[in-house]
Amino acid sequence: MTHPTVLDDSNPVLSTLIAQAIRERGPLTFAAFMDLVLYHPEHGYYATNQANIGAGGDFYTAPHLGADFGELLAEQCVDMWQALEQPPAFTLVEMGAGQGLLSRDLLAYLQKNHPDLWAVLNYVILERSPALILEQQQRLQPFATHVRWLSWENLPPVTGCFFSNELVDAFAVHRFVVRGRVLQELYVTLGSDGTLQQMAGELSTPRLSRYFDLVGIDPSQFPEDYTSEVNLAALDWLSQVAAHLERGYCLTIDYGYPAHRYYQPTRTTGTLLCYYRHTANSNPYHHIGRQDLTTHVDFTALERHGATVGLMPLGFTQQALFLMALGLGDRLNQLLAQDALSWTEGLRRHQALHTLIHPTGMGQFGVLLQAKGLSASQQTHPLKGLQTPLQISFR
Repeated sequence: MTHPTVLDDSNPVLSTLIAQAIRERGPLTFAAFMDLVLYHPEHGYYATNQANIGAGGDFYTAPHLGADFGELLAEQCVDMWQALEQPPAFTLVEMGAGQGLLSRDLLAYLQKNHPDLWAVLNYVILERSPALILEQQQRLQPFATHVRWLSWENLPPVTGCFFSNELVDAFAVHRFVVRGRVLQELYVTLGSDGTLQQMAGELSTPRLSRYFDLVGIDPSQFPEDYTSEVNLAALDWLSQVAAHLERGYCLTIDYGYPAHRYYQPTRTTGTLLCYYRHTANSNPYHHIGRQDLTTHVDFTALERHGATVGLMPLGFTQQALFLMALGLGDRLNQLLAQDALSWTEGLRRHQALHTLIHPTGMGQFGVLLQAKGLSASQQTHPLKGLQTPLQISFR
């Protein structure tokens, strides 16, 4: 299958660098190609100001809908601190903080409503993009005494919580195709006319086969030409979390499925999607450096690999249930009773809250909670976000 590269719409420097890499190293794994497209330190989509996030941009996330998401997440963080018996130093590590909106809302809420936790709070951001770090630093200036930007290399042992929102879906993935019941990897190469093409070949690493053993899927049973992806980077990332988490939690929020749904036989083309100005397409070789590339998350892989590196699974739920358990329903009821809000402002907030829990949208996002180093009594503490809400309404 050939996808022509549209150089006048792509980042020409990045397109040239990719072509040069293929000429020097041979065909690239799709993971290597995707990593260059998104994370090249100078020309990648996230490494520059090309990442067009928010209303009117390529995509938006829950924090773009208002402060409620961050404030409800802050309540879960307070609950975690209490579950750990209020340690004298509590660290929140946000991995991939985007524009800093979630950080701002969470920090502002804790500062105002939970001064006891605020007094012992350390907030760390792990971020690959220089452009996003600059934007985060500007936005979080009011909280400068509490926030640090670190790398995995200089991150000390953590007592607290590692958390991410729509991070894992942006990790570079390997792509594969099944032919004659054999698993083959898809590579990116150059055609005679200089366009980017896909080709199938032997697996670049045995980890791809072991991945399916981990999640309990037999790829030989897939139909002919079945194509999908494997996120090995997610496993490496989770190993990093486990290595640095001394005592506390890992909270992962993202769109995805358990493995049996991710790799169901009818999903024959995988989950890879590209987003350019809120329009989805399936051509990763178009708008190079100008569009987002994303895949769904295999939560079975995160849960099972986490267990092998010391992260105990606490629970898996949907974002709608998670936020309702943290008090979103109460906010909806309070909103209906507030006469002080204008009709337009009330409608805007009402729609935003419902968007967070809509069953065909963000409400079906997965929420995975894992833990490490908890005492027996701390393991039995029922985290607030995993408790079943009394009711949920999408009216």
